[in-house]
Amino acid sequence: MQNNSSRNGSLMGPLFIYFILAMLIFMSISQLNTTSVTEISYTNLVNLINQNQIISLQLDTSGLINAKAKNGQIFQSYAPTLLYDQAYLRALANDGVKVEYVRNSGTSWWFTIFIYMLPLVIMMVFWFWMFRKAGTGEGIPGSNYRSSPAKKYDTRRNKITFNDVAGIDEVKEELEDIVEFLKDPKDFSALGAKMPKGVLLSGPPGTGKTLVARAVAGEAGVPFYFMSGSDFVELFVGVGAARVRDLFKEARENSPSIIFIDELDAVGRQRGAGLGGGNDEREQTLNALLVEMDGFDPREGIVVMAATNRPDILDKALLRPGRFDKKIFLDVPDLKAREEIIKIHLKGKRISNDLDISSLAKSTPGFVGADLENMVNEAALLAARDDRDFISNDDFQEAIERVIVGPSRKSRKISEKERKIVTYHELGHAVLGYLLPYADPVHKITIVPRGQAALGYTMQLPTEDRFLITEPEIKDKIVGMLGGRAAEEIIFNEITTGAGNDLKRVTELVREMVAQMGMSEKIGPIAWGEEEGEIFLGREITRMKNFSQETAREIDSEIKNFILNSYEKAKKLLLANKEKLDLLAIYLYNKENISGKEFYKMMKMDLEDLKNYVYNDKEVTQTEIFTSYA
Repeated sequence: MQNNSSRNGSLMGPLFIYFILAMLIFMSISQLNTTSVTEISYTNLVNLINQNQIISLQLDTSGLINAKAKNGQIFQSYAPTLLYDQAYLRALANDGVKVEYVRNSGTSWWFTIFIYMLPLVIMMVFWFWMFRKAGTGEGIPGSNYRSSPAKKYDTRRNKITFNDVAGIDEVKEELEDIVEFLKDPKDFSALGAKMPKGVLLSGPPGTGKTLVARAVAGEAGVPFYFMSGSDFVELFVGVGAARVRDLFKEARENSPSIIFIDELDAVGRQRGAGLGGGNDEREQTLNALLVEMDGFDPREGIVVMAATNRPDILDKALLRPGRFDKKIFLDVPDLKAREEIIKIHLKGKRISNDLDISSLAKSTPGFVGADLENMVNEAALLAARDDRDFISNDDFQEAIERVIVGPSRKSRKISEKERKIVTYHELGHAVLGYLLPYADPVHKITIVPRGQAALGYTMQLPTEDRFLITEPEIKDKIVGMLGGRAAEEIIFNEITTGAGNDLKRVTELVREMVAQMGMSEKIGPIAWGEEEGEIFLGREITRMKNFSQETAREIDSEIKNFILNSYEKAKKLLLANKEKLDLLAIYLYNKENISGKEFYKMMKMDLEDLKNYVYNDKEVTQTEIFTSYA
């Protein structure tokens, strides 16, 4: 890659060429856009002359006659020179008609062809010159397609170090050697050590792969070239491979340096899987990348870092030793890591003194770094919207719900019947979450619509990070997810579409239990349904079942029986606690929100105390949800 001054160069050359091209095109157009000429017979021409319509005549020695009418129209006719009556012409001249003789004024055929072909020739020459210059990096500004569009990240202006990255202590340790190598490659070379040529960062979206790469560049204080995998491939053939070579060329000129390729899977997918075979432009780009990574001397001080969410579809040649030697996985942060990440994002923000960061981290299981950053920013926006001087706990709780479900939509008007259905649906989940021993604790129940489709929701959060889930825990989770539909059927003796997503999740989970995890006595400890097939476009889309139709029927039957038994269990538990369910429904219908702490307090009350608690609340004004409590 060349710097800006060498790329742009002097503009006088291109401007001069533009001027010449514009003049030639203008001259061509002026020749083509002359006044139209109408050919007429000699007899008609004489009639026009007799009618005093002609003001000038131009007589060619070849017999061609050009006559100009008073309205500016040009008429063309032909007559042998022998027919030119000199007395008649002198009479015309005396009557004011201009008569002149010219020598062979007709345009030759080759000149006509040249005039018509000139614009096409000019355009062909122009495009040939532009692409040839673009290949050498000396073309006009904006036409340098083959040069690398990588952005050079200035580590001195926007310096990010490992202090700005939290929750990845193991990753930092893995990258310390890379930093030391970039600071002083000679120390490693003197010992005969070879540093990894490439570092592949993989993990779910939002875990901080790009941030880690910038932190490495900031720690080492070296140039950082950032480029996306999709930036290599363009419309024109060979552009991607040329950009790869150009990128590595500039990195060598500014070594030690870091080349970072984001979304590597866009260009590094497995070869031989595209429609174009070996001639596929993406594969040619990948070949160039493989050659550059295998060809440069490790003593040059260049480290290639790449990030991807799909390491499983990358070409095996990229992952072999000598290219991406070091592979680092950035997982979803655990409880301790989330707490450290939240502290990083809280820097420079005014928060309330009673903010419990540990509790906040416990309320965000499954959040990645990007989610936590978004949560803190949402909380700050909520505080600013209310014109407060600090961010409160309530702001963070609202921000968590916004990230998970979406903003509340209190303006959405739903009918009274639908609101009652939503109330019982959510309480069906919550009550089972309390009764089932292995269910996740209930954190909040609400019937306030949120996001695109949620008319209400029950938030259940685990008390700790879990990496293994037992069979009883999965079974209780399935029963709990069926609680909403069970409550609708028990109370209203009908079901709605509100449980559609619950049923979909339950079916997927049960199928995985039966066919993949071996949690079925009838099917046994066998993993059925392994995906097999040809790789097409870098991903498996041909799926084959490695079991017979009879086994498929047994699996389907077992899934059906498991879900139906779980549904009956959910109905049985809710029927046994119907009185409390009704009282909780009255309370939630009026209050709209119940915190997890208050919900557990109410569930522990006996029926009489719970009835007093509900009816003594001043906000509970509508009690005619059921006639039994009118």
